[in-house]
Amino acid sequence: MKIGIIGAGAVGATAAYYLSQHKDNQVTVFDDGNGQATKAAAGIICPWFSKRRNKAWYRLARLGADFYQELISDLEKNGVTVNFHQQTGVILTKKNEDKLDELYSIAESRKLESPLIGDLKFISIQDAQNSFPELNHFNKALFASGGARVDGSLLTQTLLDNSNVEFVSKKVKIEKIDSQYIIEGQLFDKIILAAGAWLSSLLEPLGYRVDCRAQKGQLRDYYFKELDTSDYPVLMPEGEIDIIPFPNGKISVGASHENDKGFNLSFDQTILDRMEADALLYYPKLKERALVKERVGIRAYTSDFSPFFGCLPNDDNVYLASGLGSTGLTIGPLIGRELAKAINGKKNVLDFEDYPVSNYISLFNNDMNLKK
Repeated sequence: MKIGIIGAGAVGATAAYYLSQHKDNQVTVFDDGNGQATKAAAGIICPWFSKRRNKAWYRLARLGADFYQELISDLEKNGVTVNFHQQTGVILTKKNEDKLDELYSIAESRKLESPLIGDLKFISIQDAQNSFPELNHFNKALFASGGARVDGSLLTQTLLDNSNVEFVSKKVKIEKIDSQYIIEGQLFDKIILAAGAWLSSLLEPLGYRVDCRAQKGQLRDYYFKELDTSDYPVLMPEGEIDIIPFPNGKISVGASHENDKGFNLSFDQTILDRMEADALLYYPKLKERALVKERVGIRAYTSDFSPFFGCLPNDDNVYLASGLGSTGLTIGPLIGRELAKAINGKKNVLDFEDYPVSNYISLFNNDMNLKK
């Protein structure tokens, strides 16, 4: 098959990798890289403490966390060195530390189906400082050794560099002739739309209405000289920010959740400074950084904050995914693999009907079932 993929984030890059493992597939990936959420993201893989009642969402998130083990194994079997993912553990704090008991109970009840959680325990500030020196601002925390962090940009780079695909760095649109789709003058048998919040701009010219909105996310990376942060755990305080260490003295703080900025990719120093002030309470050493860099990306959200993926209504030649929100790095790779499986005619792990595209996409003249 000749397959076109629009979007090279976590979904698109993973789909490209698995589709390209089949020699009869000819895969082309299109992405201009402008505002991509995955490249701007510093992801935390730790879904087990979620209090969301949506069982289908939690299953997706749980299996998404598990899938990293399979993805890494598949890459390593092909001789690829993987350094975009590391299980260093996650530390959770609450302003009211009594609330940690409830989170512990939730995670403990999930350990049987999610052994990846690993060692789950309460720790003191002194315990936390043993693994993440100079942390501050709490007395008690909850630690899960299976929590991980992911470098989104490195994830997609690794997948694409080891995929036999053609990559076109350009913003594109879709045209349809009969049952075939044209992208940049090329005819494709199947396409995958993994363009996140830009899905609407791709589908509306074809007559579809899409329930998908843009959410801006900004973060700061702090670089330190002679500080070995490679094994530091992730800190997840209560509130908007997370503090995410990476190797080579890099610590990320973010990310913001801005619902009213559309596709604006400019930096807002007021918001970035506010997040830094919050982070300084927990890690005052940020003031000693040698260098600061900033990132911005656009997430995709639906009106009910649920992701969707599968086939375009009434067209099984078009697969798509969107609405992943701030859990894109947790669930995106698994969704990408599932879309690749479906195109290759293989059995899926997930039931697409649990994440119905028809709830969020419909034709303009037949959109009575679209969520408002």
